[in-house]
Amino acid sequence: MKKKKKNNTLKKWAGRIHLWLGLITGIIVFIVAVTGCIYVFHDEIKDVIYDYRFVEEKEVEFMPPSKIKEIVQQQYPGATDNFVIYTGRDRPVAVYGVHEETAYYFYLNPYTGEFLYAQDFTEDFFEIVKALHMYLLLPPDIGRQIVGVSTLIFIVMMITGVILWWPKKLKNLQKSLKVKWNARWRRLNYDLHNISGFYLHILAIIVAITGLYFSYEWVSDGLYYLGNLGEDVESDHHVENIEQKPTISQNPVDIAFYETVKLAPNNDMYFVWTEGDHHPVVTGVYPESLDFDHQSNYYFHPQTAELLQKQAYESKSNGLKLQEMSYGIHTGQYFGMVGKIVAFILSLFVASLPVTGFIVWWGRKNRMKHLTR
Repeated sequence: MKKKKKNNTLKKWAGRIHLWLGLITGIIVFIVAVTGCIYVFHDEIKDVIYDYRFVEEKEVEFMPPSKIKEIVQQQYPGATDNFVIYTGRDRPVAVYGVHEETAYYFYLNPYTGEFLYAQDFTEDFFEIVKALHMYLLLPPDIGRQIVGVSTLIFIVMMITGVILWWPKKLKNLQKSLKVKWNARWRRLNYDLHNISGFYLHILAIIVAITGLYFSYEWVSDGLYYLGNLGEDVESDHHVENIEQKPTISQNPVDIAFYETVKLAPNNDMYFVWTEGDHHPVVTGVYPESLDFDHQSNYYFHPQTAELLQKQAYESKSNGLKLQEMSYGIHTGQYFGMVGKIVAFILSLFVASLPVTGFIVWWGRKNRMKHLTR
């Protein structure tokens, strides 16, 4: 008897928490889920509709980053150009920059330097979708907090939802796993909300946690220590605060880039990142084009191009690997096309939960009004 009363109390409180948190954050969860669903296949869609996404592959080396930056400066004087990424052997080189307070990706042919396209983040459809997904088009510092808190609440709602779904008697478990497709629409909506929530709650929580990686440093640190079982691996930390030395005659960034290509010749995607005279030139490689996983990194002196540190993917700790695969897990990219399809379907169902949940609440509210008349 006590156990039954305790279970009823738990369900009662779970129901209250689930209801009010859902009403508070439902619209935000819906927006984040729908935009995530749209963004999953952004690369595939853009490959179909944009010509600048591909170039003719040539059996010559890429143009140096310094020359690529110089061409960008000719087109957009004063634009920042500290991040250059060669996106593939048959794809353009992209320079991330801010020009007149607007963020861009500038795309050029990596073999000839031909300027192909300037992607304005304020006008590009998928960049707007991403900004809506990450911070609701609000100032990033504010929007990320709203999305982050809503995501945390969503995780609580998934847990309380499972508590509410759990049948009072285990013999009814099988019945609770099936949707009554021939029932009236209100009952069908109720089943779709409850049962789809149960089936998807584990995957939805994983996607939510990997999404929180982009909002909260403590989540990033938590993934790192989880993967390393609480250990902080010294080799995961890269060199910083570089002592300045006389600059060599050749461009150190170009030397760092070409040295990286020599060190990792069988990769498809390369980037170079510069942060100033007291920070290393950071380069990175990815095995496959537009697949941001299995990253290896190299660190060079900003004035002499001396190789200071190697971080091959294989040498990274499990915690660092888990951190770096967060984007791939969140978008489904880590598991290839199958993963993206799963992420797309999952996002659709997550977007439906606030809608079906609201319909359940509205129906009960109106029924109670009818009964009290």
